[in-house]
Amino acid sequence: MPTVTAASSTSIATRLGPVGLVLLAAMLWGTTGTAQHFAPGGLSAYWVGSLRMLMAALFFVMLSLGLGAQAGAARPPQQSRQRVARILFCGLCMAVYNLSFFAGVRACGVALGTALAIGSGPIWAGFMQAAVQKRWPGALWWLGTCIGVGGGIVMALASTGAAGELPWHGMALCLLAGMSYAAYALANQELVRQGPVARINAWVFGCAALLSLPFAALLGGPLDTSLEGWAVVIYLGVVATGFAYLLFSMGLRGISVATGVALSKAEPITAFALSLAVVGERPAWWAVLGLAAVIAGLWLVVQAEMREARQCVDTP
Repeated sequence: MPTVTAASSTSIATRLGPVGLVLLAAMLWGTTGTAQHFAPGGLSAYWVGSLRMLMAALFFVMLSLGLGAQAGAARPPQQSRQRVARILFCGLCMAVYNLSFFAGVRACGVALGTALAIGSGPIWAGFMQAAVQKRWPGALWWLGTCIGVGGGIVMALASTGAAGELPWHGMALCLLAGMSYAAYALANQELVRQGPVARINAWVFGCAALLSLPFAALLGGPLDTSLEGWAVVIYLGVVATGFAYLLFSMGLRGISVATGVALSKAEPITAFALSLAVVGERPAWWAVLGLAAVIAGLWLVVQAEMREARQCVDTP
Protein backbone atom coordinates (compact mmCIF):
# COMPACT_ATOMS: atom_id res chain seq x y z
CA MET A 1 0.00 0.00 0.00
CA PRO A 2 2.75 2.59 0.79
CA THR A 3 4.29 1.93 -2.62
CA VAL A 4 0.95 2.43 -4.36
CA THR A 5 0.32 5.63 -2.39
CA ALA A 6 3.75 7.02 -3.21
CA ALA A 7 3.33 6.17 -6.88
CA SER A 8 -0.11 7.82 -6.94
CA SER A 9 1.29 10.98 -5.34
CA THR A 10 4.08 11.11 -7.89
CA SER A 11 1.60 10.61 -10.73
CA ILE A 12 -0.64 13.42 -9.49
CA ALA A 13 2.33 15.75 -9.07
CA THR A 14 3.51 14.97 -12.62
CA ARG A 15 0.08 15.68 -14.10
CA LEU A 16 -0.51 18.94 -12.29
CA GLY A 17 3.04 20.29 -12.47
CA PRO A 18 4.53 22.72 -9.91
CA VAL A 19 2.16 25.57 -10.82
CA GLY A 20 -0.92 23.34 -10.63
CA LEU A 21 0.13 21.93 -7.25
CA VAL A 22 0.55 25.39 -5.72
CA LEU A 23 -2.73 26.64 -7.20
CA LEU A 24 -4.60 23.65 -5.76
CA ALA A 25 -2.95 24.24 -2.37
CA ALA A 26 -4.01 27.90 -2.51
CA MET A 27 -7.61 26.91 -3.21
CA LEU A 28 -7.59 24.73 -0.10
CA TRP A 29 -6.10 27.57 1.95
CA GLY A 30 -8.92 29.76 0.71
CA THR A 31 -11.37 27.70 2.75
CA THR A 32 -9.70 28.45 6.10
CA GLY A 33 -11.41 31.75 6.81
CA THR A 34 -14.83 30.34 6.02
CA ALA A 35 -14.18 27.22 8.11
CA GLN A 36 -13.16 29.41 11.03
CA HIS A 37 -16.45 31.29 10.63
CA PHE A 38 -18.26 28.10 11.68
CA ALA A 39 -16.10 27.57 14.76
CA PRO A 40 -17.93 28.14 18.08
CA GLY A 41 -17.75 31.73 19.26
CA GLY A 42 -16.02 30.66 22.45
CA LEU A 43 -13.16 28.98 20.59
CA SER A 44 -10.31 31.49 20.49
CA ALA A 45 -8.54 32.18 17.19
CA TYR A 46 -5.28 31.42 19.00
CA TRP A 47 -6.52 27.94 19.84
CA VAL A 48 -7.69 27.43 16.27
CA GLY A 49 -4.28 28.35 14.85
CA SER A 50 -2.33 26.27 17.37
CA LEU A 51 -4.47 23.14 17.15
CA ARG A 52 -4.37 23.45 13.37
CA MET A 53 -0.57 23.13 13.56
CA LEU A 54 -0.85 20.12 15.86
CA MET A 55 -3.27 18.33 13.54
CA ALA A 56 -1.06 19.09 10.54
CA ALA A 57 1.99 17.70 12.35
CA LEU A 58 0.10 14.49 13.15
CA PHE A 59 -1.00 14.29 9.50
CA PHE A 60 2.59 14.50 8.27
CA VAL A 61 3.84 12.00 10.85
CA MET A 62 1.24 9.47 9.74
CA LEU A 63 1.94 10.19 6.07
CA SER A 64 5.67 9.76 6.61
CA LEU A 65 5.12 6.43 8.32
CA GLY A 66 2.63 5.35 5.67
CA LEU A 67 5.01 6.15 2.83
CA GLY A 68 7.77 4.24 4.54
CA ALA A 69 10.12 7.20 4.82
CA GLN A 70 13.64 6.18 5.71
CA ALA A 71 13.84 5.80 9.49
CA GLY A 72 10.20 6.92 9.72
CA ALA A 73 9.26 10.19 11.34
CA ALA A 74 10.49 9.32 14.81
CA ARG A 75 13.69 11.33 14.57
CA PRO A 76 14.88 14.37 12.65
CA PRO A 77 17.01 13.93 9.53
CA GLN A 78 20.72 13.52 10.22
CA GLN A 79 21.83 16.85 8.84
CA SER A 80 23.98 19.81 9.76
CA ARG A 81 23.18 22.30 12.47
CA GLN A 82 22.28 24.75 9.73
CA ARG A 83 19.56 22.40 8.48
CA VAL A 84 18.17 21.87 11.98
CA ALA A 85 18.18 25.65 12.48
CA ARG A 86 16.29 26.03 9.20
CA ILE A 87 13.64 23.58 10.41
CA LEU A 88 13.25 25.51 13.67
CA PHE A 89 13.04 28.78 11.75
CA CYS A 90 10.33 27.37 9.47
CA GLY A 91 8.42 26.20 12.53
CA LEU A 92 8.69 29.67 14.09
CA CYS A 93 7.50 31.36 10.88
CA MET A 94 4.56 28.99 10.60
CA ALA A 95 3.60 29.54 14.24
CA VAL A 96 3.68 33.33 13.82
CA TYR A 97 1.78 33.07 10.54
CA ASN A 98 -1.06 31.03 11.98
CA LEU A 99 -1.47 32.97 15.21
CA SER A 100 -1.45 36.32 13.42
CA PHE A 101 -3.56 35.14 10.47
CA PHE A 102 -6.43 33.70 12.49
CA ALA A 103 -6.45 36.62 14.92
CA GLY A 104 -6.31 39.06 12.00
CA VAL A 105 -9.11 37.33 10.08
CA ARG A 106 -11.33 37.37 13.15
CA ALA A 107 -10.71 41.12 13.52
CA CYS A 108 -10.96 42.03 9.82
CA GLY A 109 -13.41 39.54 8.36
CA VAL A 110 -12.78 36.71 5.94
CA ALA A 111 -12.35 38.69 2.71
CA LEU A 112 -10.25 41.56 4.10
CA GLY A 113 -8.02 39.43 6.32
CA THR A 114 -7.25 36.87 3.63
CA ALA A 115 -6.64 39.54 0.99
CA LEU A 116 -4.16 41.41 3.19
CA ALA A 117 -2.27 38.37 4.43
CA ILE A 118 -1.94 36.68 1.05
CA GLY A 119 -1.77 39.89 -0.96
CA SER A 120 1.26 41.13 0.95
CA GLY A 121 3.04 37.77 0.82
CA PRO A 122 4.30 38.03 -2.79
CA ILE A 123 5.81 41.47 -2.19
CA TRP A 124 7.66 40.18 0.87
CA ALA A 125 8.76 37.09 -1.05
CA GLY A 126 10.07 39.04 -4.03
CA PHE A 127 12.32 41.21 -1.88
CA MET A 128 13.41 38.30 0.33
CA GLN A 129 14.31 36.18 -2.71
CA ALA A 130 16.35 39.04 -4.16
CA ALA A 131 18.14 39.64 -0.86
CA VAL A 132 18.85 36.02 0.12
CA GLN A 133 19.08 34.12 -3.18
CA LYS A 134 20.29 37.07 -5.29
CA ARG A 135 17.49 36.21 -7.71
CA TRP A 136 15.44 39.25 -8.63
CA PRO A 137 12.01 38.47 -10.16
CA GLY A 138 11.48 39.72 -13.71
CA ALA A 139 9.42 42.72 -14.82
CA LEU A 140 6.45 40.59 -15.91
CA TRP A 141 6.37 38.93 -12.48
CA TRP A 142 6.34 42.30 -10.73
CA LEU A 143 3.63 43.59 -13.07
CA GLY A 144 1.41 40.60 -12.37
CA THR A 145 2.10 40.75 -8.65
CA CYS A 146 1.33 44.46 -8.37
CA ILE A 147 -1.89 44.09 -10.38
CA GLY A 148 -2.94 41.16 -8.21
CA VAL A 149 -2.10 42.93 -4.96
CA GLY A 150 -3.94 46.03 -6.16
CA GLY A 151 -6.97 43.88 -6.92
CA GLY A 152 -6.75 42.35 -3.46
CA ILE A 153 -6.78 45.82 -1.91
CA VAL A 154 -9.87 46.74 -3.92
CA MET A 155 -11.57 43.53 -2.77
CA ALA A 156 -10.61 44.28 0.81
CA LEU A 157 -11.94 47.85 0.75
CA ALA A 158 -15.12 46.69 -0.94
CA SER A 159 -15.70 44.14 1.79
CA THR A 160 -15.38 46.64 4.65
CA GLY A 161 -16.89 49.85 3.35
CA ALA A 162 -15.30 53.19 4.17
CA ALA A 163 -11.57 53.35 4.75
CA GLY A 164 -12.09 55.04 8.09
CA GLU A 165 -13.74 51.91 9.45
CA LEU A 166 -10.77 49.66 8.71
CA PRO A 167 -9.61 47.59 11.73
CA TRP A 168 -5.97 48.68 11.79
CA HIS A 169 -4.89 46.25 14.52
CA GLY A 170 -6.24 43.31 12.56
CA MET A 171 -4.68 44.63 9.37
CA ALA A 172 -1.26 44.79 11.04
CA LEU A 173 -1.63 41.18 12.16
CA CYS A 174 -2.51 40.11 8.61
CA LEU A 175 0.54 41.92 7.18
CA LEU A 176 2.71 40.16 9.75
CA ALA A 177 1.16 36.88 8.62
CA GLY A 178 2.10 37.66 5.00
CA MET A 179 5.71 38.37 5.95
CA SER A 180 5.98 35.21 8.04
CA TYR A 181 4.51 33.11 5.22
CA ALA A 182 7.03 34.48 2.71
CA ALA A 183 9.93 33.79 5.09
CA TYR A 184 8.66 30.24 5.66
CA ALA A 185 8.46 29.56 1.92
CA LEU A 186 11.99 30.83 1.33
CA ALA A 187 13.49 28.71 4.12
CA ASN A 188 11.36 25.66 3.39
CA GLN A 189 12.23 25.42 -0.31
CA GLU A 190 15.78 24.26 0.38
CA LEU A 191 14.54 21.70 2.90
CA VAL A 192 11.99 20.03 0.63
CA ARG A 193 14.42 19.95 -2.28
CA GLN A 194 16.89 17.88 -0.28
CA GLY A 195 14.72 15.64 1.89
CA PRO A 196 11.41 13.75 2.15
CA VAL A 197 8.55 16.26 2.06
CA ALA A 198 6.40 14.43 4.63
CA ARG A 199 9.18 14.01 7.20
CA ILE A 200 10.46 17.57 6.81
CA ASN A 201 6.97 18.98 7.26
CA ALA A 202 6.33 16.72 10.25
CA TRP A 203 9.19 18.40 12.06
CA VAL A 204 8.35 21.90 10.84
CA PHE A 205 4.71 21.71 11.89
CA GLY A 206 5.60 19.87 15.08
CA CYS A 207 7.86 22.79 16.04
CA ALA A 208 5.13 25.24 15.06
CA ALA A 209 2.63 23.45 17.30
CA LEU A 210 5.00 23.43 20.28
CA LEU A 211 5.64 27.15 19.85
CA SER A 212 1.97 28.03 19.31
CA LEU A 213 0.24 26.06 22.07
CA PRO A 214 1.71 28.03 25.03
CA PHE A 215 0.51 31.29 23.45
CA ALA A 216 -2.92 29.78 22.90
CA ALA A 217 -3.09 28.76 26.55
CA LEU A 218 -1.97 32.24 27.63
CA LEU A 219 -4.02 34.37 25.25
CA GLY A 220 -6.88 32.12 24.18
CA GLY A 221 -8.50 31.38 27.50
CA PRO A 222 -10.10 27.99 28.27
CA LEU A 223 -10.22 25.53 25.40
CA ASP A 224 -13.68 24.92 23.95
CA THR A 225 -13.94 21.17 23.45
CA SER A 226 -17.32 21.03 21.68
CA LEU A 227 -17.78 18.57 18.84
CA GLU A 228 -18.36 21.39 16.36
CA GLY A 229 -15.13 23.08 17.37
CA TRP A 230 -13.07 19.92 17.00
CA ALA A 231 -14.63 19.23 13.60
CA VAL A 232 -13.47 22.66 12.38
CA VAL A 233 -9.99 22.17 13.83
CA ILE A 234 -9.59 18.71 12.28
CA TYR A 235 -10.66 19.99 8.86
CA LEU A 236 -8.28 22.95 9.09
CA GLY A 237 -5.38 20.80 10.26
CA VAL A 238 -5.71 17.79 7.98
CA VAL A 239 -7.16 19.22 4.76
CA ALA A 240 -6.57 22.98 4.64
CA THR A 241 -3.11 22.70 6.21
CA GLY A 242 -1.64 19.21 6.02
CA PHE A 243 -2.73 18.22 2.52
CA ALA A 244 -2.44 21.81 1.23
CA TYR A 245 1.15 22.23 2.46
CA LEU A 246 2.03 18.81 1.06
CA LEU A 247 0.98 20.11 -2.36
CA PHE A 248 2.72 23.44 -1.79
CA SER A 249 6.00 21.81 -0.74
CA MET A 250 5.97 19.53 -3.77
CA GLY A 251 5.29 22.52 -6.00
CA LEU A 252 8.15 24.55 -4.47
CA ARG A 253 10.58 21.96 -5.78
CA GLY A 254 9.96 23.13 -9.33
CA ILE A 255 9.35 26.90 -9.17
CA SER A 256 10.88 29.97 -7.54
CA VAL A 257 9.83 31.01 -4.05
CA ALA A 258 8.52 34.36 -5.30
CA THR A 259 6.29 32.65 -7.86
CA GLY A 260 5.10 30.04 -5.36
CA VAL A 261 4.01 32.76 -2.95
CA ALA A 262 2.51 34.88 -5.75
CA LEU A 263 0.40 31.94 -6.95
CA SER A 264 -1.16 31.82 -3.51
CA LYS A 265 -3.25 34.79 -4.66
CA ALA A 266 -5.67 32.09 -5.76
CA GLU A 267 -6.53 31.85 -2.06
CA PRO A 268 -8.41 35.17 -1.79
CA ILE A 269 -10.32 34.25 -4.95
CA THR A 270 -11.59 31.11 -3.22
CA ALA A 271 -12.16 32.97 0.04
CA PHE A 272 -14.11 35.70 -1.75
CA ALA A 273 -16.38 33.19 -3.47
CA LEU A 274 -17.00 31.32 -0.21
CA SER A 275 -17.61 34.55 1.71
CA LEU A 276 -20.44 35.29 -0.73
CA ALA A 277 -21.90 31.81 -1.13
CA VAL A 278 -21.46 30.41 2.38
CA VAL A 279 -20.75 33.14 4.92
CA GLY A 280 -23.22 35.60 3.40
CA GLU A 281 -20.87 38.61 3.29
CA ARG A 282 -22.02 41.28 0.81
CA PRO A 283 -19.15 43.53 -0.34
CA ALA A 284 -19.65 46.45 -2.70
CA TRP A 285 -20.22 45.69 -6.38
CA TRP A 286 -16.80 46.97 -7.34
CA ALA A 287 -15.22 44.07 -5.48
CA VAL A 288 -15.72 42.20 -8.75
CA LEU A 289 -13.25 44.59 -10.40
CA GLY A 290 -10.71 43.70 -7.74
CA LEU A 291 -11.39 40.03 -8.30
CA ALA A 292 -10.75 40.45 -12.04
CA ALA A 293 -7.46 42.21 -11.29
CA VAL A 294 -6.36 39.38 -8.99
CA ILE A 295 -7.11 36.82 -11.71
CA ALA A 296 -5.27 38.90 -14.33
CA GLY A 297 -2.27 39.29 -12.05
CA LEU A 298 -2.26 35.58 -11.35
CA TRP A 299 -2.23 34.85 -15.09
CA LEU A 300 0.72 37.19 -15.62
CA VAL A 301 2.68 35.54 -12.82
CA VAL A 302 2.10 32.12 -14.40
CA GLN A 303 3.27 33.49 -17.75
CA ALA A 304 6.40 34.91 -16.12
CA GLU A 305 7.22 31.54 -14.55
CA MET A 306 6.68 29.73 -17.86
CA ARG A 307 8.90 32.24 -19.66
CA GLU A 308 11.66 31.75 -17.10
CA ALA A 309 11.34 27.96 -17.39
CA ARG A 310 11.69 28.16 -21.18
CA GLN A 311 14.76 30.36 -20.85
CA CYS A 312 16.35 27.83 -18.51
CA VAL A 313 15.70 25.03 -21.01
CA ASP A 314 17.07 27.05 -23.91
CA THR A 315 20.20 28.05 -22.02
CA PRO A 316 23.03 25.61 -22.88
